[in-house]
Amino acid sequence: MDLEDYRVLFFVVTLGLALVAASPALSVAVSFGGGSERFSEFWLLDGLHRTEYYPFDVGVNESYGVFVGVGNHMGSSEYYRVFVKFRNSTQSLPDIDGSVPSSLSPLYEFRFFVADGEVWESRLTFGFEDVSLVGDVVFVGGVTINGVVFPVGSSAVWDSEYGGFYFQLFFELWRYDVTMQSFRYHNRFVGLWLNMTAS
Repeated sequence: MDLEDYRVLFFVVTLGLALVAASPALSVAVSFGGGSERFSEFWLLDGLHRTEYYPFDVGVNESYGVFVGVGNHMGSSEYYRVFVKFRNSTQSLPDIDGSVPSSLSPLYEFRFFVADGEVWESRLTFGFEDVSLVGDVVFVGGVTINGVVFPVGSSAVWDSEYGGFYFQLFFELWRYDVTMQSFRYHNRFVGLWLNMTAS
């Protein structure tokens, strides 16, 4: 090898060692697109802020409480909205596979901003009005959420397999899409199954 070949080899080895030595600093300054996953947490806790005592057997003129929360791990501040919906067992739930929300109209909503790495949480109280039993069908006239009554006109037939009249109060998470300039369903929902008693 002549002197020029040694110079090229020395330059390549020196450059390689410099890049290896600088790689920790480069990893902080340069994003290679394969970083941590971006996601939003969505949860529902019972009235004691736990996962043990969710309301299940419910009736008229009673008040129940839960906490709904969102954690932002999207890499930037996010604008969210949570829809509260009520259904019987035959009505639609969100389709997670197709990222499609439930077709039911929301009864109540929360709107809020959450900084990256932060959480938002709120207590929600609910109850039921105009509940009546006719034969093997329970009718629910209204759902009270945070002190406001929303008419629902929903009914459930006695479920002989599980022994109850079942409804579900559920929560959908939506996120503001800056590109679309509108809220879009964020493909997350949580809910409570409720056994309605007419008493």
